[in-house]
Amino acid sequence: MAIRWGSYKVKNLYDELLRASSRPRPAAQALCNYLKTLKDEDIQDYKAAAESAIHVMGITFTVYSEEEGSIDRAWPFDIIPRIIDKKEWLHIEAGLKQRVQALNLFIDDLYHQQRIVKDKIFPAELLEDSTNFRPQCVGVNPPLGIWAHICGSDLVRDKDGAVYVLEDNLRVPSGVSYMLENRQVMKRVFPDMFEKYSILPVDDYPSQLYDMLAALSPRSGDQPQIVVLTPGVFNSAYFEHAYLAQQMGAELVEGSDLVVDKDNVVHMRTIEGLTRVDVIYRRIDDLFLDPEVFHPDSMLGVPGLMRAWKAGTVALANAPGAGVADDKVVYAFVPEIIKYYLDQDPILPNVPTYKCIDKKERQYVIDHIDKMVVKPANESGGYGMLIGPHASKEEREKFVRLIRRDPRNYVAQPMLTLSTAPTLVGNRVEPRHLDLRPFILSGEKITVTAGGLTRVALRKGSTVVNSSQGGGSKDTWVVDMETQ
Repeated sequence: MAIRWGSYKVKNLYDELLRASSRPRPAAQALCNYLKTLKDEDIQDYKAAAESAIHVMGITFTVYSEEEGSIDRAWPFDIIPRIIDKKEWLHIEAGLKQRVQALNLFIDDLYHQQRIVKDKIFPAELLEDSTNFRPQCVGVNPPLGIWAHICGSDLVRDKDGAVYVLEDNLRVPSGVSYMLENRQVMKRVFPDMFEKYSILPVDDYPSQLYDMLAALSPRSGDQPQIVVLTPGVFNSAYFEHAYLAQQMGAELVEGSDLVVDKDNVVHMRTIEGLTRVDVIYRRIDDLFLDPEVFHPDSMLGVPGLMRAWKAGTVALANAPGAGVADDKVVYAFVPEIIKYYLDQDPILPNVPTYKCIDKKERQYVIDHIDKMVVKPANESGGYGMLIGPHASKEEREKFVRLIRRDPRNYVAQPMLTLSTAPTLVGNRVEPRHLDLRPFILSGEKITVTAGGLTRVALRKGSTVVNSSQGGGSKDTWVVDMETQ
């Protein structure tokens, strides 16, 4: 037998499948029992089947290097799933719904009365210095009052098993297509397990996304024309753009495919002529959306698109300006934001966060920088950050200078020891750190994917889960134990 759980050691960490005694957690019992029966050749066959499915399905991601430019690589995938008990998941789901509801109220307030600023809950200077606040959006009323229709909130579990929200992605969150494809791969590789386990589905996400987008249409009663606006084939998330368009039955378009007429109506160029567009799921950053309003040299956007959006003839998801809440300094205020708008305590806590804009907190970060993870306010993908315990003295000194030069741009958090899950390394299983990105859709109602995208740091000891930096992924099974 290749997998002997007795030799899988969990040392002072929370493991998603096994307890410290190497006994499976209740929700993982059936899976662990099954894996224990496999032989080396079985494991190799399953790994080969997964790799073949990924190749046949064309699941790739794009990385960039100065030497080779953009490179498409096969999606890195581990066949041992991450398992979450449905009872725990319902608590997480409630916390995510609460969070995104409060954040949408916060965004809408900032573009209207700014009550939270006037009441001195959220500092005025943070808003003034925000790189993602769009003055062009002030006074706009998007459909249903929703700005962030699609949100991906990253969750982590610490060594004691507590779940925290690490950050909120509210601009153009990516990764949901990989969550869906992971499930399809697992169904091909382990079809028997889906008969034995009561695993909550994720396959209905494209239809949920379509229904949410359709509800935004300015033309009621008609079949709305929905398009996915992509920067093009060289974008790192192009696979996802094409996949979601195909799954929804929507058109995949680039900026040059759309035109805004004199009545501020958006049309799509087709071989039959112009076709009106009602809803645009845009995968382009704000500053490239409309050269009339933002970057005048943008070749990715559509001239006049902001005019059409403000006129209410087209809906944009996510709405321009939603990124004002996609800021790691704003993240530090989310507990106060929830309390202010909903009069509730947060169901899911933030990771303890130090705001470098505050003099005392900044000095604490500088004094303890060797123990801190320091993050810039608006970077993503794990870039531009310092992991203090793993950094050199020179790197830490550099970040001290950066913090002092621009304290508004940095927050710091204590180094969390992330939970682990068994991951195949050759024919053995070894613990690897991971996180989780569930996807939340906000429209006439709020829906949360049953699980989300589990990202794994495939390098031993690493906590960097991004695929562009050596990470991979697992399928996420939310298991209903009451129907087992």
